[in-house]
Amino acid sequence: MSQLPQILKLPRRPPDHDLTLVIPAYNEESRLPRTLRQLREYLDQWGINYRVVVADDGSHDGTPAVAVDFGPRFSTLSLSQNRGKGAAVRAAMLSASGRVAAFTDADLPYALKSLRAGYELIERGQCQVAFGARDLEGSRQFVHRRILRRAASAVFSQIVRFLISRDVTDTQAGLKLFSAEASQAIFSRTVIDGFAFDAEVVFLTHHLGFSYRRIPVALINEESSSLSVWRHTLPMLREVFQIRLRGLRGAYAAIEPGFGAAAADERKAAA
Repeated sequence: MSQLPQILKLPRRPPDHDLTLVIPAYNEESRLPRTLRQLREYLDQWGINYRVVVADDGSHDGTPAVAVDFGPRFSTLSLSQNRGKGAAVRAAMLSASGRVAAFTDADLPYALKSLRAGYELIERGQCQVAFGARDLEGSRQFVHRRILRRAASAVFSQIVRFLISRDVTDTQAGLKLFSAEASQAIFSRTVIDGFAFDAEVVFLTHHLGFSYRRIPVALINEESSSLSVWRHTLPMLREVFQIRLRGLRGAYAAIEPGFGAAAADERKAAA
């Protein structure tokens, strides 16, 4: 875990476009061009005013330069060193200025219609956060997931159910969307730099009282990932316990103006 303060106080910027989509990347020079081409085609056809931000986690290859070739709606935010997916996503989400901010993985694992479904839920005021969920009725899987990864995911989900959320059990699904308010409130409080940052985001969504919806996804791709079952499972489990302990100690309770208890109560009542 990083040693960031409990809450990052940032100047408020009014949203100036519809959707900011963050793509975390680490040494993705070869895969990223195809991903950005697919996103540009889909988002242009959709017709919204969007920005795509590559959140470069201190890559050692040409990842930081890839977005330059895709026009002014595409940019890169680079960390000076490799700190972890959670750190890269945090930095990009806090810089986002869309009315809705979202992130998904560099291999575009889910059909993009789920991105649109989550965006529309938030735009219509039906929720403030939308989580992609592979374990939700209506979700589909068009690629084979490795047995070891499925087993590790099942164990992790049970622990998450006990410590983080009884409802949002698929915390690691790589598609999450937020209203501008929710994004700033949640990511200004995250401290997990590694892969368990998703679980921290879910915990903070509950903790801050933001309304949320789970949305079905169609898994269409699961290419090579920097997530290793052997190297990352135990650290992720340790971080999940740390999230719970931080919550019990009140370490996430730092509140800045506009995100106080009264506002949280109002959000709970509206959910």
